[in-house]
Amino acid sequence: MKLKQLVFNPLQENTYVLWDASGECLIIDPGCFHRAEREELESFIEAEALKPVGLVLTHAHFDHVFGCRWAAERWGLTPELHPDELPVLRMAVAVAQVYGFRMEEPPQAVQLRKPGTALRFGETELEVRHTPGHSPGSLSLYHAASGQVIVGDVLFRGSIGRTDLPGGSMDTLERSIRTQLYTLPESTAVWSGHGPPTTIAHEKAYNPFVPA
Repeated sequence: MKLKQLVFNPLQENTYVLWDASGECLIIDPGCFHRAEREELESFIEAEALKPVGLVLTHAHFDHVFGCRWAAERWGLTPELHPDELPVLRMAVAVAQVYGFRMEEPPQAVQLRKPGTALRFGETELEVRHTPGHSPGSLSLYHAASGQVIVGDVLFRGSIGRTDLPGGSMDTLERSIRTQLYTLPESTAVWSGHGPPTTIAHEKAYNPFVPA
């Protein structure tokens, strides 16, 4: 599995494209805000001759779904998210306005994905893990074969996701990290919703918020 990280919008959100030798790809958290950012995502997919077959949301805070409607319409995709995250998606436009941003309404049609299921594209299979705390329906996507996990805003290099937003809980977030992420092999690369990648080993050793 190959992975491309693209940094979008004023909140410096990480959008990911995952693909394999089949040419099929997933778009994770389409945070592209400006037209130029949407063109950057589109150009990358076209340059790699990829076929988007899935649009997955680790969670639905506005900075992660700025480009959700556009991406869904551009490639004929239905956004996938945890059932508990649907109310967050429906409130994304209103919350964005509070922070001074305008955005298109996300698609009404969505696919609800429960944890414990496999997310497949091409020759690749990802394990879907429920990691609430930052947001009630936060999902982490683990690829065991390559030792990588996409975690949204649950865990950052040397930090964790904020828990003061509606549906957030520090106790729940800590439990998610300990039971769903720290149990992964220590060599696992962690790709977060903001900032640089890290590893499970680094966070278990140095994360001041959730020490191992």
